[in-house]
Amino acid sequence: MSDAHTGRTTPGHTDGATPAPHAGPAEHAGHGFETVAIHAGNTPDPTTGAVVPPIYQVSTYKQDGVGGLRGGYEYSRSGNPTRAAVEENLAALEGGRRALAFASGLAAEDCLLRTLLSPGDHVVIPNDAYGGTFRLFAKVVSRWGVAWSVADTGDPAAVRAAITPHTKAVWVETPSNPLLGISDIAALAGVAHAAGVKLVVDNTFASPYLQQPLALGADVVVHSTTKYMGGHSDVVGGALVVVDDAFGDELAFHQNAMGAVAGPFDSWLVLRGTKTLGVRMDRHSENATRIAEMLSSHPRVTEVLYPGLPDHPGHEIAAKQMKAFGGMVSFRVDGGEQAAVEVCDRARIFTLGESLGGVESLIEHPGRMTHASAAGSALEVPGDLVRLSVGIESADDLIADVKQALG
Repeated sequence: MSDAHTGRTTPGHTDGATPAPHAGPAEHAGHGFETVAIHAGNTPDPTTGAVVPPIYQVSTYKQDGVGGLRGGYEYSRSGNPTRAAVEENLAALEGGRRALAFASGLAAEDCLLRTLLSPGDHVVIPNDAYGGTFRLFAKVVSRWGVAWSVADTGDPAAVRAAITPHTKAVWVETPSNPLLGISDIAALAGVAHAAGVKLVVDNTFASPYLQQPLALGADVVVHSTTKYMGGHSDVVGGALVVVDDAFGDELAFHQNAMGAVAGPFDSWLVLRGTKTLGVRMDRHSENATRIAEMLSSHPRVTEVLYPGLPDHPGHEIAAKQMKAFGGMVSFRVDGGEQAAVEVCDRARIFTLGESLGGVESLIEHPGRMTHASAAGSALEVPGDLVRLSVGIESADDLIADVKQALG
């Protein structure tokens, strides 16, 4: 795509020359995930030899003459070495060609939608999705003249039926938030591509350690890096990862033009977090499995939603496309909404709070917290639902806490 069409500037020009990542996934081909997680983007500092890349907490860069950029950097909205390092890391972990880091997951989604869509376009969204994503479509994107409709993304035929001549993307969360639904990524890629539309997969719940959507045919992966990628509840961020260089350039232009970029320190925190992603996800998954099994036999629990359980409707697909089943567990409580709220209030080791994916365990009531924006819509969640983000504490302690919270 030409510079004239995209509005991008060429190297040496100002206001928009976003440097591409300084290394690509090919450099790490053949290495195991944990090796890539530790080394991709983590080049020792050439000045001091520091094994951890420095935080370039800088807004602007000295130019060697007008337009003479050192390393391609001119202004940190357009590009920053610390952000470039985490973008290289994220691209390598997802097996993508290009990653872009943002100030939040919703900022990443916003950039993607503004790049993909024009007035009159249409998107298929899941019937179970993060409340903030639903709010973005229902309250923001719709004001641009963009239409959306809801489909059960666990049913490829339902997605096919929802696609119209104006559809530009099929949006998927798998596992979904908060009902832990599973969608067959490869099957949906076939449906989307047959219709000439892109498949977008929010991989936040699984992380690239457990699931690789791009390898299964997805066009774009979305992350809230706030969650498992950061892993320590100390950063807010988002990311997009793509396999197409031209589309990556379009996204980079919009990222620079709109400005919701990840800051240097936030980028550094995510880069720190991904180094331990593999070992953390193993422990998250082990603990979540034990808790889900306990809940399955508890007399106060009417339903357990965890893809690792053999009776979960998406279990076979999850086992096919995921390495393990993740750290998120939802369950429904006998006694309705008030009973679910009381369970949340009685938890002690599980902290009552929004978000997920940190080393510490969290509990929440989605209907009143993270998914309140979906109330009254096709995405409204049951009032008796409790969602757990299972951390990496002692599993015995976590099980005891959930049992006492249930009463």
